[in-house]
Amino acid sequence: MLVAVGRRLPRIATDALGSVFAVATALVAVRALAGVAHTSPYAVEWLGGWRPTGQGDGGVGIALVGDPVSLGLAALTSLLVVAVLVYSWRYFEEPPRRQSGSFPALILLFQAGMCGFCLTGDLFNAFVFFELMGVVAYALTGFRVEERRPLQGALAFGVVGSLGGYAMLLGIGLLYARTGELGLARIGRQLDEGRPDALVLAAFVLVTTGMLVKAAAVPFHFWLPDAHAVAPTPVCLLLSGVMVELGVYGAARVYWTVFAGPGGVPAGTLTRTFLAVGVMTALLGAVMCWQQRHLKRLLAFSTVAHTGLFLVGLGVLTPEGTSGTVLYALAHAGVKAALFACAGILLDRYASVDEHQLYGRARELRLTGGLFLLGGLALCGLPPFGTSLGKAVAEEAAGHTAHWLVVLFVLVSAVMGGAVLRAGLRIFAGAGARARGEEPAGSARTQGDEDPETRTRLRRIPATMLAVPAVLLAASLAIGLVPELAAFAGRAGHLFASHEIYAAAVLDGRPAPQHAGQVP
Repeated sequence: MLVAVGRRLPRIATDALGSVFAVATALVAVRALAGVAHTSPYAVEWLGGWRPTGQGDGGVGIALVGDPVSLGLAALTSLLVVAVLVYSWRYFEEPPRRQSGSFPALILLFQAGMCGFCLTGDLFNAFVFFELMGVVAYALTGFRVEERRPLQGALAFGVVGSLGGYAMLLGIGLLYARTGELGLARIGRQLDEGRPDALVLAAFVLVTTGMLVKAAAVPFHFWLPDAHAVAPTPVCLLLSGVMVELGVYGAARVYWTVFAGPGGVPAGTLTRTFLAVGVMTALLGAVMCWQQRHLKRLLAFSTVAHTGLFLVGLGVLTPEGTSGTVLYALAHAGVKAALFACAGILLDRYASVDEHQLYGRARELRLTGGLFLLGGLALCGLPPFGTSLGKAVAEEAAGHTAHWLVVLFVLVSAVMGGAVLRAGLRIFAGAGARARGEEPAGSARTQGDEDPETRTRLRRIPATMLAVPAVLLAASLAIGLVPELAAFAGRAGHLFASHEIYAAAVLDGRPAPQHAGQVP
């Protein structure tokens, strides 16, 4: 609708209309999440009423399944979309040849793909929603198609994402050939009747590879920094804030619902694989994060490192590890989105996000600087932010598998947070010595500077651009301070890591046992 009528509406009307739709969807998602928190932990809806009958009806029915983790991610996605539209309210300039309203329309379509991926109980529909999400992300990354760099970044993103999609589709084909089913719970129950073999293992590798491409795990990580460097700042809030986490969520969801039974993938094999990939991803992301001077690339490599830590937390295959990772990812989304929002303010004020070129130039932006430094402290895992609580739970669970994993969590989070704090202190306080050969403030722009996303450089920072990072950091702080949120995440992780309870709720309509999800 926004695309159809956008050319006939003023910019403020399209922004308002997009925000209304986003807020309405967020309220629905939060209400659904509150429902599973207080009543049954699983909400199952069979589209078209095609419920399983157990009489050879095959995989005709498509289920939407809302458990605490999936609905929590849908609510997080919807709230971040609201934050993105508020952040870009009236300031984000669409290319002159672009119809007004296309940006909020693409953001809402992105939200639809992400929420559908969270809630679907069908593997093929998960692939469809993931590809819808990817196509819209390519378009948003190259939104300024008139410029060369965004087009190149979007093309690299699209090629790598398409290869991951092909791998995932091939794995789905193998599973369908073996079981004749496409529903997650149905495939899992069919595999439970057999024994693991090479075909099942190959299907798992292919499907998981497709998920890890979107999660930017090593060796599929290289698209993420390139995409973040050229994508509009509001888009970066979603790419790092929730899309990467959905890739990790998808890999874990497919394992627990399909491959966690006796006919799936042995737990030891998966643990070794996830730990190996997670450790490499975390270390490479941390090292590359420290080496960056381009703020958006620095934050992108920080996201890569966090992907590694999430994989380690999930890879230990314990409910505690899952619960800690859920908390960690939830708090990380708010912190990383806030940091990108601050970087966008710098871009539109000084036409640069280069740490060296901005040395000491942002002393006047005290509030923005304070928010940026708070975000750096949160990335370090400093209490009482939610990142501290989630990291502590996840690293304790990982420590039971291998003690050195605790050192990994501490080291990687310290390096990431230290890189952000270094950049923030140099930009907002002029700390440290000016880099040798660096141009003084006010000098002519050098090749590689960025173009602002506003028609002219911002002389006064809009209140909406400051309110969004402040609210996101406050939300991350609340995750670490409100005991009920931590307890709910603990129960959600325990339910998420139960192969049998998911299948019983979806296929048999049985509610979860009273003791399910109880955390000592």
